Amino acid sequence: MSGLKHHISLPVSVGVLLVGLPYSISLAAQWLYGWPNKPGYKKYIEALKPRRIYCLTKAVLETLKYLQYGRLYFQWKSWYKNEENRKHYEKGITFGRRSNKLDLYHPPNVDRSKGVPAPLVVFIYGGAWGSGDRSIYCLLARQMAEELSATVICPDYFVYPQANVLGMVQDIADCLVWAQESGQKFNFDKDNIVLIGHSAGAHLCALTTLFLIDAREELFLEASQQRDVTLAIRGVIGLSGVYNVMDHYEHEQKRAVEYVSTMHKAMNGVDNFPYYSPTHLLKELSRDKLDRVDHIEIVTDLMVPDRRFYHPIYSCIKQEYRKLLGAC
Repeated sequence: MSGLKHHISLPVSVGVLLVGLPYSISLAAQWLYGWPNKPGYKKYIEALKPRRIYCLTKAVLETLKYLQYGRLYFQWKSWYKNEENRKHYEKGITFGRRSNKLDLYHPPNVDRSKGVPAPLVVFIYGGAWGSGDRSIYCLLARQMAEELSATVICPDYFVYPQANVLGMVQDIADCLVWAQESGQKFNFDKDNIVLIGHSAGAHLCALTTLFLIDAREELFLEASQQRDVTLAIRGVIGLSGVYNVMDHYEHEQKRAVEYVSTMHKAMNGVDNFPYYSPTHLLKELSRDKLDRVDHIEIVTDLMVPDRRFYHPIYSCIKQEYRKLLGAC
């Protein structure tokens, strides 16, 4: 009798492991984050397809690796809440039309008493357009301020479902407008700004910059504000960003996560992917709105620090110069 029980329990255990568990995990994920975008009962047929079940289960289980950062998360929160660390940064500054908050980190190796303004870095965190909090990135911003000898701003922005991607871009643009208005107060160079973003944040940095260059009415900013902010941006540094949205959507489809992902929801559907793709916008952007350096201007601008292309060109020269010296 015990042998019979053993033979029965083994198939049952295998069935639970290979069928019951994947279906439970996959259906729970789809119930929480969204069913396939199909009419009527067809969404459930799509949800129960074996390939979707097993691919989605694999994707969910892969997220468990992030548990290793649990201890770091509490360290970040502890550092952020410690009042002794307030000497390093200004906390919870309100900005923009939606009254978002930002934190401003001072460069520790720059003597603020001399009154020389530091360059400004605006760091935009990621979170799949649906999550994120500036406090989590306090140590990153602190180290970035030290390593780059720059003032670092880390703003919050509304995420899905509170806002779509256009709303997120507006929030970042508002942060840049605030920077233009607040440089003297916090002793940073409002006309020397670099945007750095990670993941969805990298996408938003690129998209915001292109919207500003194109003077998009959707930003609801005055023309003079858009012009001043655009001229102040020296460049964008993207870390693991999404720039061709359709390419990333196809990657999500291969993993069977396209319906539970926030991306297409935050962009109001697949039809809007070109509108929100930096690579597409760059191709469509009219030539007259892209900076073109005149043959003479490229050398005359190197003579005076307040000329438009002085800093961008010298930064490139310095980079190549150091490479050559290192190769000798």
